Amino acid sequence: MAKITDKIVNLIEPVLIDMGFELVGVEYISSGKHSVLRIYIDSDAGIGVDDCEKVSRQVSAIFDVEDPISSHYNLEVSSPGIERPLFKLSHYQRFLGNEIKLRLVRPINGQRKFSGSIGSVSEVNNTIELMTEVGSVTLDIGMIEKANLIANF
Repeated sequence: MAKITDKIVNLIEPVLIDMGFELVGVEYISSGKHSVLRIYIDSDAGIGVDDCEKVSRQVSAIFDVEDPISSHYNLEVSSPGIERPLFKLSHYQRFLGNEIKLRLVRPINGQRKFSGSIGSVSEVNNTIELMTEVGSVTLDIGMIEKANLIANF
């Protein structure tokens, strides 16, 4: 599945940049005919429904030609929202010190879910240090299945 999302990012990111949007990330949830392709976009001015609609039409046109997913799926275009998903190392750097929750691809010492604040980010090792209630843990970005900011009010 990572290959599908990588292919989609490569197809649409240049177009979205030309449209004035940042491609925050892409999620593909394969579930037969209920599969979902979710594209998160952002801009300095924020994201409205009209922006999502414009991007959806443009992405649909690209997919009509390129057909990156051969099976049935629903396309969703969304703002990252308050519990913003984190996809890239640069996202972790941008939100250094913020609280996040994440799920790993496979457990480390029997644990797949973690929460805490981002203590540091290493571009050299492609890792983050997560400061949890029980201490710090260093995690490889490639091992993170899903990560989101935690909204603190």
